[in-house]
Amino acid sequence: MRLLMKGNEAVMHGAIAAGCRAFFGYPITPASEIAEMASLLLPDVGGVFIPAESEIAAIQMLFGASSAGVRAMTASSGPGISLMQEGISYMAGALLPGVIVDVQRAGPGLGNLGVEQGDYHQVVKAGGHGCYKTPVFAPNSVQEMCDLTIHAFDVADRYRTPVMVLADGALGQMMEPVTITTSAAPEPEKPWAVTGTAQTRQNLITSILLEHEKQEMHITGLERTYAEIEKNEVRWEEVRTEDAEILIVAFGISSRIARAAVAMARAGGVRVGLLRPISLFPFPARRLRQLAGKVYAILVLELNNGQMVDDVRLHVAGITPVELMRRTGGMMPAAEEVAEALRKMEKECVGNQA
Repeated sequence: MRLLMKGNEAVMHGAIAAGCRAFFGYPITPASEIAEMASLLLPDVGGVFIPAESEIAAIQMLFGASSAGVRAMTASSGPGISLMQEGISYMAGALLPGVIVDVQRAGPGLGNLGVEQGDYHQVVKAGGHGCYKTPVFAPNSVQEMCDLTIHAFDVADRYRTPVMVLADGALGQMMEPVTITTSAAPEPEKPWAVTGTAQTRQNLITSILLEHEKQEMHITGLERTYAEIEKNEVRWEEVRTEDAEILIVAFGISSRIARAAVAMARAGGVRVGLLRPISLFPFPARRLRQLAGKVYAILVLELNNGQMVDDVRLHVAGITPVELMRRTGGMMPAAEEVAEALRKMEKECVGNQA
C-alpha cells in the first residue's frame, strides 16, 4: 500500500519496520514530526517513546537502550545534533549501534527554518571528539527517508556503530507517496548486550581504556571496521553519465534540483550527467574519479558555503576542474539557474579545447 506522508513521518514508519522499539528525543523544527510520530506509533508495537529534557539526555538514553540490545533512535536538527556530539562519540567508542536523524535547518546559531545543507562537515566528519567516523546516508525523497532509515538500522547492527541519516527541512516537511518496506536483514543476535540476565552479567559497555596500548588497539580495530564500511556500504546514483562531458555532483534535496537542470541542459544540447552520493561516508570516491577522467569539468551544487566540494576536490585530485555553485540561509537556486551555469561551463570547455 502506498501512503501520502511527510518525510519526517516516513522516517518513523521505516524505523518501526526495521524493528526500532525505542525513541528518545527533544522537539526542534523542522524535525519535530519524527518525535510526534514516534509517540503515536511506538506504543502500538510495544515500543517506548520518551520525551527527553534535552538533546544531551536523548543521546545518553540512546546509549543506554543500545547497551541493552534494543534497536533505538533519536532525531534532531543542527543545534540539537551539536549537543549530541559527545554522546555520539561515546557510542562509537563503546561499539554501540543506533540511528540518529538530522533534519537540517539554516545556521549557524539558531539560524532559521529554511532549507540548508550546512551540517555536512559536522555529520560527515564526525563532529565529536576522538578518532571515529559514522556512516552517513543522505536521502533525496520521502521514500528514501523511509528506506534509508531502515538501511541505517541494518548497517548500525552489522558494524556496531552509530549511523546518521542526513536530511533537510525540505525533505522532512514535503509530502510524497511512500511504500513501507521491511528490513532487508534480520536483526542479529547481540551477545555483547547487557540485558539483566545471568548470561550477560559479565558484559561491560564502556568507552574508557586507560592503558595507552589498549586504546591504540581499540582505535586500530575501529579503523578496520571503517575500512569494511568503505568497502561494502558505498551507495550512489547516476543520471545520464554514459556520454557526459560535464558532471554535476549533488546530494539530498540539491540533487533533485540538479536532476531537473540536467534535463534542461540536455534539451539544449549540453551533455551533462549527475552523480548523487547517497552514502556521504563512505563517499563514492572511486566512481567519482572514474567519471572525472571522462569529463571536461565538474560542478558541485550545495545549499551551504561549500562543504562537500572539499571531498570532491580531494578525490578528484586535480584530474579535472571543479567549480562550486551554492546558496545559503534557506535560499535554493532554480533549476533554470543551474542549467544556465552548466551551459556557461560547456562554452568555456569548448573554448578551452579550441
